[in-house]
Amino acid sequence: MEQFQVGILGGGPGGYVCALRAAQLGLSVVLVEGDRLGGTCLNRGCIPTKALVKSADLWREMKRAEEFGMSAGEMSLNFAKVMERKDQVVDTLVSGVEQLMKAAGVTVVSGWGEFKEPGFLEVTTAAGTEKIAVENVILATGSVPSRLPVPGADLPGVLTSDEILSETELPQSLVVIGGGVIGLEFANIYQTFGVKVTVIEMLPTLLGNIDEEIPKRMTPILKKAGLEIMTKTALKEIRRENHSFTVRVEDAKGTAKEITADKVLIAAGRKANLRGIDVEGLGLKTERGVIVVNSRMETNLPHVYAIGDAVGGVMLAHVASSEGMVAAENIAGHPSEMKYNAIPSAIFTHPEIAAVGKTEQELKLEGVPYQVSKFPFSANGKALSLGETVGTVKILADDKGVVIGGAIMGPQASSLIQELVVAVAKGIKAEEIAHMVHAHPTLPEAVMEAAHGIGGKPLHLA
Repeated sequence: MEQFQVGILGGGPGGYVCALRAAQLGLSVVLVEGDRLGGTCLNRGCIPTKALVKSADLWREMKRAEEFGMSAGEMSLNFAKVMERKDQVVDTLVSGVEQLMKAAGVTVVSGWGEFKEPGFLEVTTAAGTEKIAVENVILATGSVPSRLPVPGADLPGVLTSDEILSETELPQSLVVIGGGVIGLEFANIYQTFGVKVTVIEMLPTLLGNIDEEIPKRMTPILKKAGLEIMTKTALKEIRRENHSFTVRVEDAKGTAKEITADKVLIAAGRKANLRGIDVEGLGLKTERGVIVVNSRMETNLPHVYAIGDAVGGVMLAHVASSEGMVAAENIAGHPSEMKYNAIPSAIFTHPEIAAVGKTEQELKLEGVPYQVSKFPFSANGKALSLGETVGTVKILADDKGVVIGGAIMGPQASSLIQELVVAVAKGIKAEEIAHMVHAHPTLPEAVMEAAHGIGGKPLHLA
């Protein structure tokens, strides 16, 4: 039996990046995946939704053509074609990952993988079951959509974030359960395409993990765009009636309301997927349904590592990839630790939202002295020329002026946040950002201006 130095269970953004890094470091690697390479992110998450976001953005731009001195004539939307393009984007990237695996010399085994005993991965295919000997195991089994314990939540036609990506026709109306990242991105996409969308959120505000000022600013913008948003509202029941659904909700005062819609999307988050791992038999330590690891991504079992959504924490693809590299480097004898103080998050609504580091509410709760500065995109020349002036850059710094957090709502926020990621990760002072030369006219100048406001005043703000 051939023995591999590294055996990876799961080929998502954590697993396949881990495989590439381990191969780069000269280790023999086998990766077991029961579905297509790329995991949830590439096949049913980050990538397909961003392809849809692009189509939605283009549709929104086309409808604004007259503002820019052009007439687009009669416009039409072919949603089936939109979904077809989304599939093409996904297929291209999956094929790319497959080629990377081959080029790196990673052995990919397609089949249902299980981890039942130390030193072996078990794989079941149509041809039968085989064991693969491995010196080190990396558990990268990802996550699955959470289902709510509510009557009717499992009815046929009630969609998860996985299933909605297979739809080829637009409904006239959609109820989205959950006002987090997943729910708002889909709500924004479908509303842009002309669907009547209602968002139900149990918490007092949308996007509970973001700096609280951002959802306060974002909510009225979304409502103005046409979204109906109901916060402090709990889902009580979903009923199917003929070809539509009736969603019964209850607000904080106990007042019940029923909403009728063609489709219902459950976007209430995700939970770790530990199927195929004999947690009890192995003695693998878990807490609250996730695998416990240290900063080196080691579990309590020797030569067993875990990464990505399976370990909980920040369930983001780029976090899983970083954790995968840390695990591979430690196995190869290059000491490495995962740090979580400068993890960027990006939400692809319109306008975009991005954040990194501490939030203002966290700093208040911790009693940490801090400074805050904001700069609006309405005062940025490039944003004005783009016709995208809604939003702001917010920077948080400690009492010495070191950047410790930031949030951006506005055009290309997902790209602009990286300057603040570097600042938080490296302990850079806002003053240093303010005195770096930024190209003009560009959106990053808004970050520079906000940096000027720490211990001073933005230049282009009266």
